[in-house]
Amino acid sequence: MSSIMSREELRALPLVQQPTYSDPESLDRTITALESLPPLVFAGECDDLRLKMADVAEGKAFLLQGGDCAETFAAVTAGDIKGKLLVQLSMAVVMTYAAQVPVVKVGRIAGQYAKPRSKDTETRGDVTLPAYRGDAINGFEFTEESRAHDPGRLLQVYNSSAATLNLVRAFVKGGFADLRGVHSWNAQFVRDSAVEAAYEELASEIDHALAFMVACGVQDDSLSTVDFYASHEALLLEYERALTRVDSRSEQLYGCSGHMLWIGERTRQLDGAHVELLRRVQNPLGVKLGPTTTPEQALALADRLDPDRVPGRLTFITRMGARKVRDVLPGIIEGVEASGRKVAWVCDPMHGNTFEAANGYKTRSFADVVDEVHGFFDVHEQLGTWPGGLHVELTGDDVTECVGGVHNLGEADLSSRYETVCDPRLNRNQSLELAFTVAQRLRSGRLNRVNPVQEFKAKDL
Repeated sequence: MSSIMSREELRALPLVQQPTYSDPESLDRTITALESLPPLVFAGECDDLRLKMADVAEGKAFLLQGGDCAETFAAVTAGDIKGKLLVQLSMAVVMTYAAQVPVVKVGRIAGQYAKPRSKDTETRGDVTLPAYRGDAINGFEFTEESRAHDPGRLLQVYNSSAATLNLVRAFVKGGFADLRGVHSWNAQFVRDSAVEAAYEELASEIDHALAFMVACGVQDDSLSTVDFYASHEALLLEYERALTRVDSRSEQLYGCSGHMLWIGERTRQLDGAHVELLRRVQNPLGVKLGPTTTPEQALALADRLDPDRVPGRLTFITRMGARKVRDVLPGIIEGVEASGRKVAWVCDPMHGNTFEAANGYKTRSFADVVDEVHGFFDVHEQLGTWPGGLHVELTGDDVTECVGGVHNLGEADLSSRYETVCDPRLNRNQSLELAFTVAQRLRSGRLNRVNPVQEFKAKDL
């Protein structure tokens, strides 16, 4: 039987990007409470996702992972959750049709309440306070009381995540995810926007495909329900350790705060606590790789986190930046592939493309996001490897946080609905436009390979 790491073992490890709590006893009381609570996800669900991620690594599926940069407690409402879910399901429809393989749907949801920061403090005028690190740690309001690190917020993370998961499960199994209903959102987007003719053509093809299935009498549950999984960056180690559980079936450890957990670019030190904690659990894991990553570093992480080379265990989420992806990514892929490993390669086109607008807003250019996606696909087509997925920060709301896109938002527009508490997100229209862009690349890539999902030999009559 595997044993859960003790609090003392965790605290003895090299810790980075962790809160600094002034009251250790309060932290211990909170952790004791978390340890007694039920798991948020179940080991069997994590295993199911790992099998699906194995298909992604083998080119038999495509991953769409998206959601908020940083969730907030205030946004745990039916409307907010519904909007994020709907935009992701809508994106998945066009990608599924274009790729002709299943799209694995994973949200940055029900746990994404903390963010690493490059600076520990924030200064406004002559006042310096701790930086906002996400609702899991402190408040966004710029006051001494709000910015203090409060361990009691970890219980709010648990309760908010439980409420979110409960509603998501009800939505995806209760008819909300019906394929025809979801596609109608895309059709409306295409009708109401000055998008490329190719997008209109693709939406029309999907209309005809759905009509054909209905005419053939296809009534399968897969048209009205979907599997939707929760993921987040496993940043807060006290919280993640407290929600580690021993599976009664296998006696193995699982991180029961989310189905898929990932390690960030700032916390992937080989000898660090994040790698040490997550290497012990059986969940599918992601690792963010930035432009300074070497093939040797990627392989060392793979050996540490997945020594047994379990199919679907490891996903490398590359975040290179539009200007570097074509130069840096090929060597990393070649190095990992040459080792015989099959990992899922996923593109995060958001985090390497952030800049400060002239008016002071942190933003991203939609054109840069699209360029990194194209670079990611270009590299994989050049190497003959499978571009396995997309990892994006998005919302179902009509926010104005990223410039560009079909409605050509400019820097002057940012102030009208800039609602993120951390990094800028794609709004609903930008998300759908990106989905059609990815769909075009998936479609063109189909011409260069045999699709293992669609292989079929007719029987002699």
